[in-house]
Amino acid sequence: MLAGGGMLAGAGSAVAAPAAVDCAVTWGSLDKSGDSVTNTRLVDVRAGQHACFDRLVFDGAGTGADPIGYRVRYVDVLHQDPSDAVVPIKGGAILEISLFSSRYDPATGQPYPALPAVDVTGYRTFREFKVTGGSEGYTQAGLGVRARLPFRVFQTAGHLVVDVAHTW
Repeated sequence: MLAGGGMLAGAGSAVAAPAAVDCAVTWGSLDKSGDSVTNTRLVDVRAGQHACFDRLVFDGAGTGADPIGYRVRYVDVLHQDPSDAVVPIKGGAILEISLFSSRYDPATGQPYPALPAVDVTGYRTFREFKVTGGSEGYTQAGLGVRARLPFRVFQTAGHLVVDVAHTW
């Protein structure tokens, strides 16, 4: 391989060297929020690892579901709503994730099925994820991360994505 990511040559053919990944982010670590028109029911949550960040995705009910409203912010201590009990969570910093999505069926008052556990063991930035409760039309979760790192949040039809960078 040539220095600087050039081409590899051999037997009359050239193969492109892998491109370097640019992990520069400008997301910041301040509170982020976004509204939705309706109260989309949460049906799943999952996590993934990428070259520059760890990702958490909340899925709403049905394809083409409305965006999931949210408020995501760093907190010193995670307090469970509505009891205000302290929720221990692993990590050097804590993101509180409030989602405008009820945990209860408005027609029956019965709880929706619990969101699945998400195992983030071995992730570069994530340390622990917990759905901690919620009331009055929203769901609360906590995400323990390695340190107070930049994060971004964005909505797509029926999904809410939280990315936390590996570095500043």
